[in-house]
Amino acid sequence: MADTVTDYVKRYGDYTFGEKSLNAVDSLVLCQLSYLKFENLVPSPESGLKPVSLRKVAADKASDGLFADRRFEKENRELFSALRKSRRFRTLKMNNYVNIIDPENETQFSAITFFLEDGTVFIAFRGTDETLVGWKEDFNMAFQWPLFGQLKAVEYLEQTAAGIPGNFYMGGHSKGGNFAVYAAMHCGEEVRERIQKIYNMDGPGFPAEAIKKEEYREIEDRIVKILPHSSVVGMLFENTGPIRVVESKGFGLLQHDPYTWLVEGDDFLYVKDVYRIRKFQDKALNTWIGSLTEEDRKLFINTFYQVLAASEAGDLIELTADWKKSASGMLAEIKEVDGETRRRLTRLMKGFFDTAGKQLRAAQPSGKRGKKPQ
Repeated sequence: MADTVTDYVKRYGDYTFGEKSLNAVDSLVLCQLSYLKFENLVPSPESGLKPVSLRKVAADKASDGLFADRRFEKENRELFSALRKSRRFRTLKMNNYVNIIDPENETQFSAITFFLEDGTVFIAFRGTDETLVGWKEDFNMAFQWPLFGQLKAVEYLEQTAAGIPGNFYMGGHSKGGNFAVYAAMHCGEEVRERIQKIYNMDGPGFPAEAIKKEEYREIEDRIVKILPHSSVVGMLFENTGPIRVVESKGFGLLQHDPYTWLVEGDDFLYVKDVYRIRKFQDKALNTWIGSLTEEDRKLFINTFYQVLAASEAGDLIELTADWKKSASGMLAEIKEVDGETRRRLTRLMKGFFDTAGKQLRAAQPSGKRGKKPQ
């Protein structure tokens, strides 16, 4: 029977990293751990303090704040408990925790550095958290490059690498995976040469012009990109190189959640490819995005965020906690969108469905192309 990442920690927790070296599942565990709220528990890069152990963090009176993101509170608590009890992770140490929420620059950036008992170092970049600012930054990827958060990732990598000896690993889930790859591309040559692998766990790709650059080619063979069977986020924009596809017990967009990814033994349960219908949908979405002008992309995204912000919620938890209030604010904002913007948005959405229809007709066997697509 297939396991989850938490089951993996319980099953293989008696092996130290000296006995069983870091693998892809361990990397996902650390990437997920980076979502916890380590404020006032793990030193910042500026503090100059030594790394703190997982045990010390768990024993701290403020440790309950680790699970402030209530969307995954239960799963995060179970994972953290399993890590504390395992021989493999209980000696884990952490340092250089950064968490920046910057509405002015539309940035949500967080990173942390893990030190394993065998000397392995793993730099993890957090993906999109529950803040609406974090989601706006995701949307901005459609028309803005580089993002302010990507630049912060380079800065963090350079600063952290200067304080650690030898080689290291890095990675992240979702947007964090994108940030990890971007940082590896744009850091100094001395730092880049020390990177062993870059784990991009269902993170978005890059604009076509970015992956043609020499900086990308220098690290391409060290990127380990892992997607769930029905990936949406990880298939956005351009992707090159081999991709590993993991079976998930989730459905559709819910497969983006790492707790739905299935593990078999000490590795993921891999499948041959992303679902055929999902590849079609992702191609249609990317083709549509690529056909838009930068102005149109910006209009679409900024209007969408404007409507979300009208809910007056600071994060997704607040947005859903009082849904009637949030919906009321958003509906009122939709009515305020001026006529010209409405017409342009309608045209953009019509363009998406036209693109999807063309993709569907092209994917049909020649004998069936005359039929009306559904």
